[in-house]
Amino acid sequence: MEELARGLRRSKSNFLWVVRASEAAKVPEGFVEETLEKGLVVSWCPQMEVLVHEAVGCFVTHCGWNSTLEALSLGVPMLAMPQWTDQRTNAKFIMDVWKIGLTAPSDEKGLVREEVVEHCISEIMEGERGKEMKINALKWKELAKKAVDEGGSSDKNIDEFISKAGSVMAMC
Repeated sequence: MEELARGLRRSKSNFLWVVRASEAAKVPEGFVEETLEKGLVVSWCPQMEVLVHEAVGCFVTHCGWNSTLEALSLGVPMLAMPQWTDQRTNAKFIMDVWKIGLTAPSDEKGLVREEVVEHCISEIMEGERGKEMKINALKWKELAKKAVDEGGSSDKNIDEFISKAGSVMAMC
């Protein structure tokens, strides 16, 4: 938490940081006051409503599957900071397969240092690779939209599922 806070403070970007109330004591003392000009720390926010907003240029995420899919389908580049289980696989997809973000490398203690946070945010928001990530994120957003539109692959799959479920229920 301290390294992330310092990295956010050092970055040139404005930020919204959601810190659960149960974790608030881990935010460095004075951080909220020191970053009032460029940051907002809240205990909760409607994530989908935030991610869909055009002002969002980067989503720093632990790479849970729901958050990853939300950002992917809304065209938001990501800074992946996975902690465990499937999050590392999701981070691999974010960076190496979908090419819509970076995975923040951790040190030998497993910590992502403030310099790394600052560098990664800068690269996504201002760097050449960041431009490519934004283009790729918008492509994935379009693909997701097509899949759920009428006649798209997800639309067809749900119709097929409902049809088959209805047939199974009729046999019971």
